[in-house]
Amino acid sequence: MFMKLYWDALRFVSPRGKQKAVGMKNGVQLMKKTTALLVAGSMVALSGPALAQDAVDGTFTGPRVEGLVGYDVSKAGSDIDNDINEDDDQSIDGFNYGIGIGYDFNAGGVVLGLEGELTDSTAETEFDDGDFENFGLGDVETGRDLYVGARVGVLASPNLLVYAKGGYTNARYNLESSFDGDEYRAKIDTDGFRVGAGAEYALSERTFAKLEYRYSNYSEAELDFDGDEPDVDLGEIDTDRHQVMAGFGFRF
Repeated sequence: MFMKLYWDALRFVSPRGKQKAVGMKNGVQLMKKTTALLVAGSMVALSGPALAQDAVDGTFTGPRVEGLVGYDVSKAGSDIDNDINEDDDQSIDGFNYGIGIGYDFNAGGVVLGLEGELTDSTAETEFDDGDFENFGLGDVETGRDLYVGARVGVLASPNLLVYAKGGYTNARYNLESSFDGDEYRAKIDTDGFRVGAGAEYALSERTFAKLEYRYSNYSEAELDFDGDEPDVDLGEIDTDRHQVMAGFGFRF
């Protein structure tokens, strides 16, 4: 019964297209501008020989822990977005929050690091002026997001690190439905990759603040049911995710 409800929900999925829908929220436009600034800053730092300074031990090296907050948008990818209706936004947005850990070390003028994150989001599908803003996964709310990856950066100044990052992300979207008074719950686990760029400023030798943009794409999904029902492989999907995150952290 739950599978029937889920597939019925997916009837809202728009036909395949070759171009992205232009009816995008203002927040995505803002994130694109932020991305351009961050990437431009990274390219200047990577290409400028005068900026190739050695990382100061203790300032941008060693273990770190950080709190993260930001803006989160999930939307239909280019394979499933709606080219027919330009006003069909096909996205959900909300407040993103979580924690991150990492370890950075000086590699002779370049800072290399490993990192992981656990975040959550308030984004969920809803009706906007009578239009169900579905982005390919049905009626869902965004759940926890796991990320593991690496980053590489250089010093733009003694207190400013610019970096690029990339890695694996597993995001969960919680699916809820009801039939004849009974509630049905399941979780859509999605697998994909994440890339991004950012800048980190050392407030002191042991504290820092950062601003970061990242893009994720999820291409595989599995429907996990509560209870004894077997999980269902949903196969290939195409979900894009854009985030602008700010962070504050400590080094040890």
